[in-house]
Amino acid sequence: MNARLALLGTVTPGATESEVFRLALGHAVGELGALGGTMHLRGPMSALRLVSSAGLPAALTRSWEIVDQEGPLAPARALQQGKGVWVPLSEDAQQGAAPWPGTGLAALPVFSGRRSIGALTVLAGERGEPTPEHWGFLRDVVAWTEDRMAQAPPPSGPPQAELGGERLRQALKEVQVGSWDWDIRNGDLIWDEAALALYGTRPADFTGRIDNWMRIVHPDDLAPTLAAAQQAILDHSVYEAEYRVRRLDGTWGWTQARGRATYDEQGEPLRMIGVGWESNESRTARDALGRALRHMSDGFLAVDDEWRITFANLEAERFLGFSEEELFGRLLWDLPATRQVPGLKEGCLQAAAEERSAGFDVYIAECRRRLHVRLVPGPDGRTLYFQDVTEKRRLAQERQAAERAAAERAVRIAELTTELAKATTSRDVVDAVARRVLPPFAASGLMVQVSEGDRLHHVGAVGYPRDFVALLDSRRRSTTGDPAWDTIASGLPLFISSAREYATRYPELADFPTRGDKKSWAFLPLTASGHTFGVCVVSFDRHRLLDDEERALLTTITALVAQSLERARLYDAEHTRSRELQRSLLPQALPDLPACTASARYLPAGQGADVGGDWYDIIPLSGGQVALVVGDVMGHGLPEAATMGRLRTAVHTLADLELPPDEILGHLNDIVGGMGEASYATCLYALYDPTTRVCSIARAGHPPPALVRPDGTVHFPEPDADPPLGAAKPPFETTELEVPEGSLLVLYTDGLVESARREIDEGMAELARLLGAAHADGTAVDLERLCDRLTAGLLPADQPAADDAALLVARLHALPADRMAAWSLPEDPKAASQARGHVREQLAAWDLDDLSATTELLVSELVGNVVRHARGPVRLRLLHTTELICEVYDGSQTMPRIRHAAETDEGGRGLQLISALSTRWGARYTPTGKCIWTEQSLRGPAESADVLLLNPADFDEDWDALL
Repeated sequence: MNARLALLGTVTPGATESEVFRLALGHAVGELGALGGTMHLRGPMSALRLVSSAGLPAALTRSWEIVDQEGPLAPARALQQGKGVWVPLSEDAQQGAAPWPGTGLAALPVFSGRRSIGALTVLAGERGEPTPEHWGFLRDVVAWTEDRMAQAPPPSGPPQAELGGERLRQALKEVQVGSWDWDIRNGDLIWDEAALALYGTRPADFTGRIDNWMRIVHPDDLAPTLAAAQQAILDHSVYEAEYRVRRLDGTWGWTQARGRATYDEQGEPLRMIGVGWESNESRTARDALGRALRHMSDGFLAVDDEWRITFANLEAERFLGFSEEELFGRLLWDLPATRQVPGLKEGCLQAAAEERSAGFDVYIAECRRRLHVRLVPGPDGRTLYFQDVTEKRRLAQERQAAERAAAERAVRIAELTTELAKATTSRDVVDAVARRVLPPFAASGLMVQVSEGDRLHHVGAVGYPRDFVALLDSRRRSTTGDPAWDTIASGLPLFISSAREYATRYPELADFPTRGDKKSWAFLPLTASGHTFGVCVVSFDRHRLLDDEERALLTTITALVAQSLERARLYDAEHTRSRELQRSLLPQALPDLPACTASARYLPAGQGADVGGDWYDIIPLSGGQVALVVGDVMGHGLPEAATMGRLRTAVHTLADLELPPDEILGHLNDIVGGMGEASYATCLYALYDPTTRVCSIARAGHPPPALVRPDGTVHFPEPDADPPLGAAKPPFETTELEVPEGSLLVLYTDGLVESARREIDEGMAELARLLGAAHADGTAVDLERLCDRLTAGLLPADQPAADDAALLVARLHALPADRMAAWSLPEDPKAASQARGHVREQLAAWDLDDLSATTELLVSELVGNVVRHARGPVRLRLLHTTELICEVYDGSQTMPRIRHAAETDEGGRGLQLISALSTRWGARYTPTGKCIWTEQSLRGPAESADVLLLNPADFDEDWDALL
């Protein structure tokens, strides 16, 4: 051993690498008595290239010319492990097609510094695995090789590339760098991006003329290159040339070009189309490239213009079922393998006819494989690549499906977010979830519950029986376990995939799956602002095991739902308070009056709208008169509802003052005007007098009432339209109507007849039609049924209204003439005596003798007061309604006032006496003065003993006795 090492040591430094490899292998094989050896170095594409061998025939080493560095062969193993390896031939199944002699392979890595650059391999003979001493000798030989490689001289320069045969030439066409198209007739030139880079030309500098090419060719090479092109055109042959071009950095580099001209029908040249590539590579790189094409995992074929095979790599051989020798020269379409691939021939022929590169997929049904075929046309043939993309396409389809699913989820979340943003009430939230969440998950049930104390309260449900929903509503927290309460307590989702799992977890509730008709559930916590306040249950009518992605999506969606539901619950609470406030401000019941019978409706705006300011009222007044009022504060919200309450109170106060309608609206206009510029309201005030059957109407910006006469005709009085309260300038116009007995007066707000789909004129016409139809079929007899019919016809339940509406329907009644009596009285003290006489006679006629004494006393007081303190004319009127009304008219505008009389005062007690004897009393202005009135119950007053001792006849001449 030492002698061989000493001999190697005598080699002069500077020997070429090939000489170093030859000496190292020779001594290694000789010392170990081996059969032969190889030396591999790293090459392109992470492959080990065979650079030297000793004692081994080409038949054995051919398959080792290119070795996969990551493969199982001995040289690759040595590099992988970074140390010497012994591989028995029984373990190495890829040494070649021919059986290898010997017992095994010993391989050691070769390093340059710390980087492995190759491997030395020895084929052992009968001695088998090297002894430790032999391993040491091999390591010394490798160390000598590494040292001499470092001292080897650099190459003198790359040799000019040569094409190594037709097959390699066809393969190299597909590693071309660029393609070009030269119009011989006008000198236009087309380069692709690769050609621009190859010929050192920036895209901005390219003019599309042949001059571009001439400028970049070395002056020494231009003439022979052009001559070669001219000769190829004349001979109708292939153009081939090798010349130098100027790179972008100013240096010169060798390139090769290959092309062919096309001709017209007269044989004149038209274009020359070709390709170009760098030719600076060494032959070693060319060879490595050829071998790489030979052993590449993708199929590679080269064919001539007639589709005859000129080259096929190993993968192509396996696919076509023949060796390269058997394939050479055969027509591609005659092979059985190509005939079994649908669409292969058609796709290739179409791409070749268009003279362009093309790629397409073909499917082989027998083996369920999908191949991607790429065809690239060249000047004297075509190259085809085909790659098995079955797994690639499957992964791509899965990726696309996942991307579609992700996009669909994003769309669902966006749609749900949009709907939840529009949701105002809790019901809106539940409906949005039912529409946007249940279908994508194929779910059949939804239930939303919130916790209040130790109870769960129902918010909304879809897909559950009513009795089951009622069972779960307001259910207490269970001490034995409950999935809804467990979810709220933990704040974590709970997924139950079967009824059996449900019964196992919660045996006390084992019957719930059957009662709810569900098979699997997702209990999702509703958490907002760090607080879990409820649970959202998504359920399925079949066994359903949700995957992680579906669970994550449901959890994300529930977070959005929780935020919206929390907001909706706040709105619901505020809306409920607003509704309660508004309803408390409206009449709780309409009075039952002789002058009218009435029914009313208030209809709030559709779901999601705030409370409004519509109101209605019936106010009984003196003399059997009645005021009918309807109004609308513009806008929605609590401030508008509060304004409505203030206006309704003001109307009551002003009505009690017995002011005429126009003056009442004037005062209301002042009130609304004082509330601010943004406050406006409409109002209609109607005053009906049953003694005259006259209805006085004043309105401020409000729709006119509908008058339905006894014959069924409908009339809309049209007084001058005054602006709304807050914008009007008094006085207001007043219209007086004579109303026949039994007529209907219909008052309403604009929300009843006007909407986004209907103008107010159309709504009023529809109201008139409904009133006429109700009168014709008898519905108008029952005012409650009439109100229901009007609201259903004008505001259908399936069309939510944007504005609230008020409706007041009153049937007006006149006071019969035999229930009225009136007398004129003189302006002297005897007027009181005459008045008492008239009263006695009339009450006797009405069979009200029990009220005679009290009424005579009241009349004496009222008439005596007029005679003493007022002026004529004096008139007395009695009205027999549900009460006995006594009225005394005079010509004075001075109103009586009750004052407190001292014990020593002789007068001042008359009005106190009137107040004590009557149910109520008051005074009102008339066009000619005033009227003082009293009302008495027909059952008689609860009279005191002191009053009963008085005799009205005693005061016929002495009015001061009562003052």
